[in-house]
Amino acid sequence: MLWAVAVDEPTERELRVMPWWLVLVGLLAAVTLGWLVLDLLLTEADRASQPDTRATLRIDAIRTGLTVVAGTGGGLALLLAARRQWITERAQRHQESVAARDQAHRDRVQAHAEAVAEAAQRHQDRQSGAAEHDAAERRLTELYTRAVELLGNDSAAVRLGGLHALERLGQDNPGQRPTIAAVLCAYLRMPAPDGEPRETEVRRTAQRVLTRHLRAGDDFWPELTLDLAGAALVDFDAAGCTLVDATFTEAVFTGTTTFAGATARGRLLLGAATFGDVVFEGLAAEGEVVLDGVRVRGLASFDGAAFADGLSCRRASFAGPTSCRRATFGQPTSFDATRFEDAATFREAVFDGALSMEHTEFGGSATFYSARFTNMALFRWTVFGAEALFDRAHFLDAANFGRARFHSMASFRDAQFSRPPQVEQARTVADPGHRWPAGTTVERLDDDWLLLVDR
Repeated sequence: MLWAVAVDEPTERELRVMPWWLVLVGLLAAVTLGWLVLDLLLTEADRASQPDTRATLRIDAIRTGLTVVAGTGGGLALLLAARRQWITERAQRHQESVAARDQAHRDRVQAHAEAVAEAAQRHQDRQSGAAEHDAAERRLTELYTRAVELLGNDSAAVRLGGLHALERLGQDNPGQRPTIAAVLCAYLRMPAPDGEPRETEVRRTAQRVLTRHLRAGDDFWPELTLDLAGAALVDFDAAGCTLVDATFTEAVFTGTTTFAGATARGRLLLGAATFGDVVFEGLAAEGEVVLDGVRVRGLASFDGAAFADGLSCRRASFAGPTSCRRATFGQPTSFDATRFEDAATFREAVFDGALSMEHTEFGGSATFYSARFTNMALFRWTVFGAEALFDRAHFLDAANFGRARFHSMASFRDAQFSRPPQVEQARTVADPGHRWPAGTTVERLDDDWLLLVDR
């Protein structure tokens, strides 16, 4: 729409046309004035006594009268010339003003035309972009639907093709990656037919597709969230992956599972999961790691792992050897009611937060050689079924072994305590190899058992 812009201009009085009678009146006034002057001068000249003088004065009177008439007429002519010049200048100013207004109007019209053309171009671009976006979205939807349909095919080869189609779709379209990861997780959560090797290979491929894009590199898909709760996973390999709020609750891991060198951001939930062999070596966990109720049928390795926000491993079961060498545990760490059926070592581990191993059972040897306990360490009601080795351990806060049971040799050789440990009502078998903390009082209960008493 063209909007008129009001411009403040100086207001000019309306130009009026001079009537013809006004010129006639001016001429009559000039003649009348000349006549009056002439009459006055002639009257004065007639009063002269000498004829010659009177004649001369009359001639001068006539000349003066004519001069007055001529002067008055000249003055009137000068006024008319001045008015004509003023009218000419006013006309020139008016023409210039009209020309300026016309030019401003043309400029506004041109600007409006350009704005309309630009708006039309933008609208056309938007329509074109919207059409392209709709076409791209329809194409993505078709590709996605087709790939998902392939996953439901009865043929394992077709399902493999569907997996690779989804992967290509996610690689080319970053916005689709969370949805594709969710589809793959949902596929892995579906019940798997027992003893079907082709389906096992399809599931291995789905696992590799997920983990391949969780590792740093050109194929990395950032900020993916895995929900594999209750999934059946075979030889799951998340080594070097970045896991964001990953959930594996009640998942069943067969074969060897590895999280070696992985980075866990947010919570890593593995509660009630079942493992064959599992490796957490070098895991860097920035959030809480939950292993409550896990079952490990083979070996478990946490060597060099760092749990910045603590570890919860309550009521878990480790059937094979368990190693936590040089692992770092920040914030409260709990192994309450956990059972280690084979040897468990925490050699040179660092517990920056409180440690609780109440009601924990060690079926094999328990090694805490050179471990460092920055906060309180609770071993109340803990059962040590084999050797309990705390040699060179360093307790910077309270240590409580109340009501613990030592079924074999216990050694605290060169262990350091910031305060005397509490051992009230702890029991141990009679063994000459015991090395108790300095100042520990030992009383005999019977031929087989000794009682530890706080002073």
